[in-house]
Amino acid sequence: MAEGPARKGRTAVRLEVLRKEHLTPHMIRIAAGGEGLRDFRPNEFTDAYVKVIFKVPGVEYPEPFDLNRIREELPREHAPRMRTYTVRSYDEAAGELVLDFVVHGDEGLAGPWAQRAQPGDELLLVGPGGAYAPRADAGWHLLVGDESALPAIAAALEALPAGALAHVFLLVADKSEHQPLATKADAQVTWLHRSASDDLVAAVKALPWPGEDVHAFVHGEAGFVRELRRYLFDERGVARESVSLSGYWREGKNDEAWREEKAAERKAASSA
Repeated sequence: MAEGPARKGRTAVRLEVLRKEHLTPHMIRIAAGGEGLRDFRPNEFTDAYVKVIFKVPGVEYPEPFDLNRIREELPREHAPRMRTYTVRSYDEAAGELVLDFVVHGDEGLAGPWAQRAQPGDELLLVGPGGAYAPRADAGWHLLVGDESALPAIAAALEALPAGALAHVFLLVADKSEHQPLATKADAQVTWLHRSASDDLVAAVKALPWPGEDVHAFVHGEAGFVRELRRYLFDERGVARESVSLSGYWREGKNDEAWREEKAAERKAASSA
């Protein structure tokens, strides 16, 4: 779900829900497809992401559903809301695109939608974008994240070749949130639990460093991403081009507030 370049086209891909699966108490998998899937263009990234579109109830939108046209013709308060989700998998032959949604009851926008979703429901999205895929010739791989980054990390593990060394650190609520992770790589997976007050940053720092040629992926809550950014760059001296970093969300902020904060930080950095 790294915020790399998305497709320029702003006409939404219109899919329909094919099935829903509860992977864990707080993770729902939605498989979508239908005729609209022929308009989807996959990319080479394991963190390929799409913007899932949620219409404002009661608003009539122009057809085809074009975001540029909507922005030009409708008032701002009628603009659909969007949430970013990693493409967990795409199977052209089967006609399926899979997204995994973290859910916390009625909290948020996308999670409650996923809980209510039924086969035949509409799923609108634009994308994909993306920025990361594990480098085949890296000496080893470091993959760090929470539930929000788990789909991208799982996709990266599936893409790693046999014999590749990977150290994986995943922070979830408790043991009930563990998922099977398929890989051909020599992957050492460490699950950490909020229920036990496990410290993700401390666990990564405690890892005996396997070597300098690391390709790292650190995504999830902005607080630990920032701490590990300092650790990797300042303490370990990892080259910036060898690290993919992204704060998907921030504790205590909804998606709109977090996006505004990120935009303000980018603006301040560019003017410094």
